[in-house]
Amino acid sequence: MSDVVHRWLLGGGIGSGKSTVRRLLAEAGVHTIDADSIGHAILEPDGAAFSEVTRRWPSVVLDGIVDRASLAKIVFSDAEQLAELEAITHPYIFGTISGLVEEIVGVAIVEIPLLRKTPPGQWKRLVVDCDDKVRLVRLIARGMTEDDARARMESQPPRAEWLAVADMVVPNHGGMRDLVVAVERLMPSLQARSRS
Repeated sequence: MSDVVHRWLLGGGIGSGKSTVRRLLAEAGVHTIDADSIGHAILEPDGAAFSEVTRRWPSVVLDGIVDRASLAKIVFSDAEQLAELEAITHPYIFGTISGLVEEIVGVAIVEIPLLRKTPPGQWKRLVVDCDDKVRLVRLIARGMTEDDARARMESQPPRAEWLAVADMVVPNHGGMRDLVVAVERLMPSLQARSRS
């Protein structure tokens, strides 16, 4: 395996704009991977975690499919059940990520909403930072209730913890134009630090 310093984890709290940053980086030609998409795939009826998850939470199965909204409602209001879900799904998610990254030459960025648990190997941290009030407004605009949005935010590490581990920070407190500029400014540094 080649040197792993080109690996970046793209993180930040829910509603911070991680997915938008990942999309902008992909449009700029960077290899990106979305851990959430992998998480969705393993919960499909033919997915690696489907049987274990449906045995543990049979009430979330609707018409033979895991209803992720129902599952989220359960686990994001109960830290123990969230930990159970992660214990089932993370090995599959991290294994898939590791396999995909092995095939990438150059910079690889994995969007992953986790701070304390990471795929194996050495990773640098790219953190998207956004004010909590702005994040809350964005989540409600996506269709979440205020209570659900707050529960999701409170189940995750606070901004200070994300910033404490960041090798680089992408500020996202404003609009789309500001974010595009921030990502454009990030690119030379991202590539330079990946070679260091």
